[in-house]
Amino acid sequence: MKRIITLLVLALAIIGCKQDSKTSEISEINTKLSGPVFGTSFSVIYNSETNFMTQFDSLFAVVNKSMSTYIPDSDISKINRNESDEIDEHFKKVMFRSQDIYARTRGAFDPTIGAVVNAWSFGPEGEIVGLDSLKIKELMSGVGLNKVTLVVDSEGSKIEKPDNTYIDFNAIAKGYGVDVIADYLETQNIENYLVEIGGEIRAKGINIEKKAPWRVGLDEPRFDGGQSVYKAITLADVGMATSGTYRKFKVDELGKRYTHIINTETGYPSKSNILSVSVIAEDCMTADAYATAFQAMGIESVKEFLNSNPELKVFIIFANDNNELETLNLNNFPES
Repeated sequence: MKRIITLLVLALAIIGCKQDSKTSEISEINTKLSGPVFGTSFSVIYNSETNFMTQFDSLFAVVNKSMSTYIPDSDISKINRNESDEIDEHFKKVMFRSQDIYARTRGAFDPTIGAVVNAWSFGPEGEIVGLDSLKIKELMSGVGLNKVTLVVDSEGSKIEKPDNTYIDFNAIAKGYGVDVIADYLETQNIENYLVEIGGEIRAKGINIEKKAPWRVGLDEPRFDGGQSVYKAITLADVGMATSGTYRKFKVDELGKRYTHIINTETGYPSKSNILSVSVIAEDCMTADAYATAFQAMGIESVKEFLNSNPELKVFIIFANDNNELETLNLNNFPES
């Protein structure tokens, strides 16, 4: 009997060794997937031979159905037209985080600024030709995330808001999409990955093929439409997002440049010497929202804010009085 038990234990040990060997072999291989999504592109690198493209496409479709203002029959589009108040778990998660960051930044991050963004022709629809102060004042009457209530009860979740309030998660949804993919990979026991959507990133572990940390580049601010790397840094177990004013801007008839970051207090494009803000946070959704808020807040306000929020690491590229590029590293943002 002892001999049978011994042989059984030995057999199980051999099987276990074979499985460990197979797992080790798989972990040495990266799969790289990419494609279009959310009006931009995505790229995912992870250590597994399994192709998750079908799953990724399904997840992207669900997020779009929930929060894309570019899709007429999405949940958020119906809410903005006051045709529905029902939301799903994705919408609820983003709303909860938005409410938190809205409060922390005293309204600098505000997803209800969407109608004003559209009026300035930075959104999917609603551009107003000959936009004047009276129209801006009218649009601003619906702005304020504090006017929106998230109701959660036994029947589900829904949104209550004034009829003229327009919600737009554009400044947080890409980061959330990154987190959705990263979280899915973790459910599949993937411990090493790099997920990127439109420049927003979440990284975990290392690049297993190179046996090295994940390296990502920060873009150099360029107004000519070109792209070049300003510097490269190492990321691990964090999310990072960058908000730049050098790509998405308008030039009026006088040649004056104004940015797509709308001041949530005035309704006018923000006037700032900040060209690019990169934020590292626990997840990409949080980094995405703060990157937008910091663009609108200005350098001195960002410095003050970060004194009491050391978990956020920030790198700012700005133009000095001589129109030369300068940088600012706050809370130990990686230097390389």
